Amino acid sequence: MIKFYGYKKCGTCRKAELFLQRAGVDFEFVDITEHPPAAAELAAIAAHAKISLNKLFNTSGVQYRELNIKQRLPALTEQEILVLLAGNGRLIKRPLITDGERATVGFDEAQFAQIWR
Repeated sequence: MIKFYGYKKCGTCRKAELFLQRAGVDFEFVDITEHPPAAAELAAIAAHAKISLNKLFNTSGVQYRELNIKQRLPALTEQEILVLLAGNGRLIKRPLITDGERATVGFDEAQFAQIWR
């Protein structure tokens, strides 16, 4: 089953959700702000999406700025990054979508058409 970690008030998440629905893709919606993925799942998502852990951060979010993540990031270990993200879903770029073997971070229509159809 595909897990869709998103936030209902997020416009990008709504676009991604609509894309999947129109493509006939079944998924389980998980509110990322209430139930962020665990550190191990975040590491797997980054690996499957072929991105660095830094790319999992929602750099335009209020929490990112308030916690000065940009300044702190260079000094953080991978484990510290994962613990930080797993503990605060508002820090995570959304949507995160995974089936355990494939994953996407954010919404890119061309990428979705290739991976989730």
